[in-house]
Amino acid sequence: MQIVKFFVDFILHIDKNLFLIVEQYGIAAYVILFFVIFMETGLVVTPFLPGDSLLFAAGALSAGGALNIFVLWSLTLVAAILGDTVNYWIGHFIGPKVFESDHRFLKREYLYKAQNFYDKHGGKAIILARFVPIVRTFAPFVAGVGKMNYSKFILFNFVGGFAWVTLFTFAGFFFGNLPIIKENFHYTVFVIIILSLVPIVYEWAKTRAKKPASLK
Repeated sequence: MQIVKFFVDFILHIDKNLFLIVEQYGIAAYVILFFVIFMETGLVVTPFLPGDSLLFAAGALSAGGALNIFVLWSLTLVAAILGDTVNYWIGHFIGPKVFESDHRFLKREYLYKAQNFYDKHGGKAIILARFVPIVRTFAPFVAGVGKMNYSKFILFNFVGGFAWVTLFTFAGFFFGNLPIIKENFHYTVFVIIILSLVPIVYEWAKTRAKKPASLK
């Protein structure tokens, strides 16, 4: 429970915690940010790592001069694209065998959730999944398991990664230091999480609307 409490506290106050990391480690903070984004998108055992809120908070710090926004954007974009690519090939070579039984972090329900999302939306799921926590981590893995054509995958990977990193880093850069957001950052984190669910809810509603009434 202590670990969970620490993690929740870190996420809710990620702006202050990230500032302490930058203050303590200086330029090495870029490396830390790179690996957090890479691990969150590239390793199926770390879907719990912050993605959206971390990018937003880092963008806000860039506006204050603690980080360079263009260095931040470039490194996290590479991390996001590289992470999905590694995740794809892990799924491609290892397949569903790792999910034959539940583990602490490797839960079959996560795989099924991402599989259903991928089955419904096809290639664009790779783009949409970027904005949905947990699904974001498992979608490229499922694409690899399903042997999705790699040339198509890398295109969706780049588009999704570009949109995700650009949106959250520059949203943080332009809006993260507004007094109302800066003073209520923990509420902003909740809003970011809710907004992260909008793409999947929209697609679900659109798909449901297309079904004949007898199938709903």
